[in-house]
Order: sequence, then C-alpha cells, then structure tokens
Amino acid sequence: MPARARGLPYAERFRPLRLDDLVGNGRARSELRSWALRWNDAAPPARRAAVLSGPPGVGKTSAALALAADMGWTAVEMNASDARNESAIDLVAGRASITHTLAGEFTEGRRSHALILLDEADCLTGRLTESARAAPPPAPLREFLQARYRAIEALNAAWGLGTVPKTKPFAAWDDLPRSPGRAAWSRLPAAMADLADWKSADRPRDLSDRGGLGAIARLVRTTRQPLVITVNDDRTLTRYSPVFRTGVERIRFYPVRDAEIRGRLDGIARSEGLRLQEGALDAIVRRARGDLRAALNDLDAIGPLPPGPTQLSVLGTRDLTSDLARLTEEVVGSARFYRAGEIRDRLDATPDDLLPWIEENLPRFAPDAAHRDAAFRTLAVAEMMLARARRWRVFALWSYASELQTGGVSLALHDAPVPVGAGAAFPQFLGDMGRSRANRALRDSVAGKIAQRLHLSLRKSRAGELPFLEAIFRQARGAKTGGEARPLARALARELRLSAEEVAFLLAVETEAPSVAELLAEEPEPAAPAARDERPAAGRRGAQRSLAEFGGR
Repeated sequence: MPARARGLPYAERFRPLRLDDLVGNGRARSELRSWALRWNDAAPPARRAAVLSGPPGVGKTSAALALAADMGWTAVEMNASDARNESAIDLVAGRASITHTLAGEFTEGRRSHALILLDEADCLTGRLTESARAAPPPAPLREFLQARYRAIEALNAAWGLGTVPKTKPFAAWDDLPRSPGRAAWSRLPAAMADLADWKSADRPRDLSDRGGLGAIARLVRTTRQPLVITVNDDRTLTRYSPVFRTGVERIRFYPVRDAEIRGRLDGIARSEGLRLQEGALDAIVRRARGDLRAALNDLDAIGPLPPGPTQLSVLGTRDLTSDLARLTEEVVGSARFYRAGEIRDRLDATPDDLLPWIEENLPRFAPDAAHRDAAFRTLAVAEMMLARARRWRVFALWSYASELQTGGVSLALHDAPVPVGAGAAFPQFLGDMGRSRANRALRDSVAGKIAQRLHLSLRKSRAGELPFLEAIFRQARGAKTGGEARPLARALARELRLSAEEVAFLLAVETEAPSVAELLAEEPEPAAPAARDERPAAGRRGAQRSLAEFGGR
C-alpha cells in the first residue's frame, strides 16, 4: 500500500500507485495498458484517446493516474471542479497535446509523454450548437476606483484634480464616466497608473462549460499526447459526436466484486490496527454495492469509533427495496406533499427507481376512477421530466419529477389521509424481468452454441436458427409428432452438446421432466451388419452399383 500522509482520507491515502495494485476490473486494466503501449511508436496511434466508462468508485481515475506512473508519464488532470469550457480545455490540454518537448526520448524502453486526464466529462452540459462565451469584460472603472479609494475626495486628492488646468474634481462617484476616453484627467500620472492597474486586473473567471464537448472532440482528433476521458455513462459523448464512437478506445469498468472489496478493507483494517465490531466489514460491503470508494469512506468514518453498536448505527442500512416500499405506502396512502429534498434525504435512490413503485401501487390505493385518472396524469408529467433529464442530461429536472410523483400523486389520489391497507407491492414488470433472467441466459447459451457450430453471429443465430430449433424440440415433445421428430432432436442435442437445462428450455418443460432425460439418454450401439458374400466392385462402376443398391434399384 502506498505510504501517504496519515491525515488524508482512506480513499486518497490508499489510492493505488500501480495498475497491478488496482482492485478488480482486470480486463479493463489490461486493455488500458495495451492502449498505452501503442504510444511507444514514433507516430501517435490511430486511437489517441481512451474513454473509461463505469459507475462511480470503481477505479477509473485511479487507473489513469496509475497508468501514468507505470509508463513514467506526467499527468495533467482537469476534473469536474475546474472550469472546463472551450477556452480552458484549449489552454491546458491543447497546449500540452502539441508541445514537442513533452515527448522526450526513450527511457527504459518507453517514450516520455504527458497523460491528459479529463475527469467526469459526461458532466459537461454544453451541446452541439454551443460555443465558448466571449471573455468576460473587466470590472467597471467606477467600481474599481471606488473599491480602491472608498471616498471621492480621496480620489480627487490622489489625482490632483482641481490643481491642474482643465481637471475639475468629481463631486460624486456618479460623475465618473464609464471609460476615461480623452479626458484631461486621464493624462495625469496618478490617473494613468490607476488606469493601467484597472486594465490589467483579473477578469471574472468563466466557470461555464460551454463549448467543452466540442473542444474535447477536436482534442481527440489532434492530440499528440495520450488522452484519457472518464465518464459514468459514455452515451453522453457518443450522442454528441461520431468520433467518440469509432475514434477512441472504449474501455468499460464494472462494479468491484464484494469479495475483492472485503479483502481490500480487511487489509487496510489490519494495517491501521482498527478495532471493528463483528459484522461491520460485511455491512460496509453490502452498503457499497460495488463502489470501493464508498466502502473506504465508510471504513474511514467508523474507524475512530469504539467497537460496538455505535459503528453499526453509523453505517445504517441500505435495504433499498424496503425503503422504496415504505416510502410508496406513505406517498399513495396519505395526502402529504413530499419535497424533493426530503426524498433525497430519506431514500438512497434516484427518481427513476421510485417511479415503477408509484406506478404499480397507484391503482390499488385510488378511491375511485376519477382520482386514479388524476393521479396517473400527474405521474405522466413526472415521467416526461425524467425522460428529458435522461435525454438532455439536465438533472435539475429530477427535483420537479420527485415532487410530482410523490406529493403531486398523493394530493391527486386523496382529499384527506386514508388508512393504508395491504403493503406496497413490488413492481410487476421488474419481477417479470427478474424471473425471465434465467430464461434469457439459457436462450443466449443455446444461441451461442448454434452460432459457434454454424459460424454465425450471435444475433443471426438468435433471430433465425433458434426458432427453428425450438420448433423441432416442440414437435419432439408432442404425443403424435414426437416419434418422428424425437430422433432428430436427440441428434441435435448430442451435436450441440446441450445441457439438461438447455434441453428443458427448448422443450418448454421443467428440467426434471422425463422428456429431457429421454433426449439426453445415450443410444445403444447399432449391431454390426452381416458380412456379404458378394465381392465389392472396384472403381467408379462399383461405386455406382453400391449407390444403386442403397437406393433400392
């Protein structure tokens, strides 16, 4: 583990310094290293940028920084807290990408480079038609001088107004013009010094991100230094420009497995000598849900506490299903207007997660058809807000959607609080998707074996060949047609090496059904044919005679 200042949070203190020290995502790390090695050539590779996508806390930024350390590169980082508009990106990343001095000679078999890291690029809200704003103007001259001299009399005295011909003193700050123009006082030495300071004063910083995506797209095409872009969802970039679909190395990071998070936390706890309550690490792992950074923050939070119930109470629970059910019951069972801030405080989920619960349970708690219609109309507006937020990445609409689907629905359903009957039901379509997940996995498994045997793509196998195979197996199951189709189904099962679960899927029966065992049973070896007295004919005529005999002629 890297040795860093003990005052830093665990997420920074134990950030890996090498790619091999990263927890999880071995395939992504291998793809990132392979992409980096292509920069050892004299010319930049065809794909000059790598887009690392995945949920928060899985190691995207750490992987980029660790890659720079492994390759001996300098890291130039721009994160979400920086101004990332067109001007800022062109100034920092653009200058680094075209500077030849950054690409030095080979060192230990590797060419020196500057790794440009643009972190959380999907947070940019600039659209295709937007360009960078013009440089903001300096502060008005009147405000600048008023801040420096406070009183108008002090300004008149400092400039010597009234003592020099044609320099009448100002009676009030409102008499000061917006610009000096060609006034006589503008040629006074003291005034000229103040005017020079005013023109060179720092201008207001442009913190917008207008034109940022366009600048990144140009940078992907022209950079002479390796460029790494991290995003939670790469659809923001791929929708913006085709260069992010075909001109970059797209590397996917996945949530870290629970066992890997547990191992990492256990090692840190041992090295730090932490005394933890039994079950605390398991609670942290369950709470993290694949987010290693969140797990480290939780461990950092309970580390100073004495072992006992206090540590577990700090962690709390993240039983999302029970939280959603309880909140749904309160929403549809009472006429109370929930505010979006309260929703975020009570529920560790997005409005998209809550919407199916409201939609499923709304009809069960509506007193009559009129109230049900009004509630569904309100919920439809909330869904429209969520769709716009997803499409345009304007997540400020979440607050409107949260209020509409909670408080708006509750007020539309009830004129007064009513008792809650049965508990909130789990959304039916989510349950159907969960139950069909196993069938989809079996379908893809059978289609994959067909594709491998027939040298087809998985899509063509699933669309064209799998329905034909299902029809054969359905006939083999039938009482009338089974005798004719069963030998063919048995031969296909043996040819494709289908498992019992896959055969049961094709037959649309349970795995323990007798028809499954019958198709998978080994056929007895056929008896050897009796020897013939006739001497086989040689040559082509003999072959023709044999075929004629086989045809019954």
